[in-house]
Amino acid sequence: MNFKADIKLEYKTKKQAQIALESLKPDNINYVNSKIQESTLIFKLSGESIRSFLASADDLIFCEMVVEKMLNEMK
Repeated sequence: MNFKADIKLEYKTKKQAQIALESLKPDNINYVNSKIQESTLIFKLSGESIRSFLASADDLIFCEMVVEKMLNEMK
């Protein structure tokens, strides 16, 4: 079975979305496709098993929380 999901993260500015994308890119190569639309970062996840799919989603969300904390401290 193949599992798929889109995760959309909205930022205050397009610049913040770009910073988040660049910060998360090294960890997501070959696992997650991503793009920016306006100030929204969109991740397309897929996995062959529920375990790998959930692990990828969990890793992505955890890493994004760190990026979000950094962006908030940059103010």
